[in-house]
Amino acid sequence: MGSGGFSKAGLARLRGVMTGYVERGEIPGLVALVRRKGRLHTEVVGTLAHGGATPVERDSIFRISSMTKPVTAAATLILVEECALRLDDPVDALLPELADRRVLVDVDGPLEDTVPADRPITVRDLLTFRLGFGIVMAAPDSTPLLRAMAPLRLGQGPPAPQHTAPVDEWIAGLGSLPLLHQPGERWLYNTGADVLGVLVERACGRPFGEFLEERVFGPLGMGDTGFHVPPADVDRLATAYWTDPATGGTAVYDPAEGGQWSLPPDFPSGGAGLVSTADDYLAFAGMLLGGGTDGTTRILARPSVEVMTTDHLTPAQKAVSGLVPGFFDAHGWGFCLSVVTRRDDPAGSVGTYSWDGGMGTSWFVDPTEDLVAVLMTQCLWPSPSPPGVVRDFGTSVYQAIGD
Repeated sequence: MGSGGFSKAGLARLRGVMTGYVERGEIPGLVALVRRKGRLHTEVVGTLAHGGATPVERDSIFRISSMTKPVTAAATLILVEECALRLDDPVDALLPELADRRVLVDVDGPLEDTVPADRPITVRDLLTFRLGFGIVMAAPDSTPLLRAMAPLRLGQGPPAPQHTAPVDEWIAGLGSLPLLHQPGERWLYNTGADVLGVLVERACGRPFGEFLEERVFGPLGMGDTGFHVPPADVDRLATAYWTDPATGGTAVYDPAEGGQWSLPPDFPSGGAGLVSTADDYLAFAGMLLGGGTDGTTRILARPSVEVMTTDHLTPAQKAVSGLVPGFFDAHGWGFCLSVVTRRDDPAGSVGTYSWDGGMGTSWFVDPTEDLVAVLMTQCLWPSPSPPGVVRDFGTSVYQAIGD
């Protein structure tokens, strides 16, 4: 038996599967951390760039994109606990740009063809992605709404922090558009988390990044997590790659030196803006597993973590929502993260919560198994479905359980 209830043979298989992705050239490198019952297992393989000589280290920095979302939810709940925000209050007072919403009669129809929103958008709507607006998976010129969005720099594609509008301009641009659906009607991806970042900033009266540093990153020792990489640390940042849509081949999406994360952004995206390390994110995920504390520092009260990691979607909402067909058959949605509601796979007990990063990162917490797992790579997903390395990471972690 290995440490933490893992078998030695299972951990060896995990190592072999992860190493195989690097040896085949599918990804340049990775860091994987798995902690169960207080015991930590680590895998560090490969290089920071394809063909590069600099090895990945345990403290290498990665763009964690949508793994930012649960951090944003935690920041929001801190302010809920302090009564600076209330879950079911309208956001109008702090975000007047989103007051008096209009809703499209037809999501593909003219912008002028709208009806009044049935009710205001609430904080809970933002946390559960039910504000009535989200990313539309379609060509940017395919509908009047998408054509109107294009010049507003709302960051609806792959993360590009240096090309997104500043905070006040961003929220004003969003407020100039009608909603796609009525508030509370259905789950729509991503935009709610970005709006939460603006809401937190206005509720606390200082920049979103400063609040995160003071209330989350600093207390948890997450010294390498933020919205940009300082010059002194850029040599630890992995080069990001994607599948070039023009050629179908692998190409650099963002270099380490002089890239999108080399300067503080005008819009610190609560949906996809952070960089981090495996250990930093392990600290955050471990805090959630600990009911809001890492054992020494309390970030959230246990009831706040419980409501954050509870499914809030109704069956009717699940039936009309989702990025991947069938996802909500076995999952629900808490506050900026998914929750397993039915065990369809060995990987993931009911109640397991997570939300991956489309730039190549993944994490999950399984409270039943007292398990936290974090995977950092640097290749963007080619589709909304997880790539092989993410799926095989989860499978490999669970097959290693030996008790």
